Amino acid sequence: MSKNKGLTSLNDRSAAIPPFVPAADDDRIICRCEEVTKGEIRKAVHAGLWTLTEIRRYLRCGMGLCQGQTCAKLVKGIIARELGVSPALIEPATSRSPMRPTEMEVIANESEVDFK
Repeated sequence: MSKNKGLTSLNDRSAAIPPFVPAADDDRIICRCEEVTKGEIRKAVHAGLWTLTEIRRYLRCGMGLCQGQTCAKLVKGIIARELGVSPALIEPATSRSPMRPTEMEVIANESEVDFK
């Protein structure tokens, strides 16, 4: 049985979740690109951010160089555990291809490349 009997929908923000209780592993880094810890994610959930998109916008986890390829499942699991729901109920965030910085010199010289 779920620990949150009143949580019928992730959109129902009136449902009470248990208070935040610090855990021994809260200092574990979950998102290496943006250096977001498990404790920061847990605190955000208890502050009312219940979706991956909200967590991503607030903490920037999943917005680093890997674009969430290494941390998205971990963040989803943490959110689900804190809310006492199945991870399947947590809607995935929009995925984007990893972006790499490009030097302006490369772009400027692009017209000189012969594509024949």
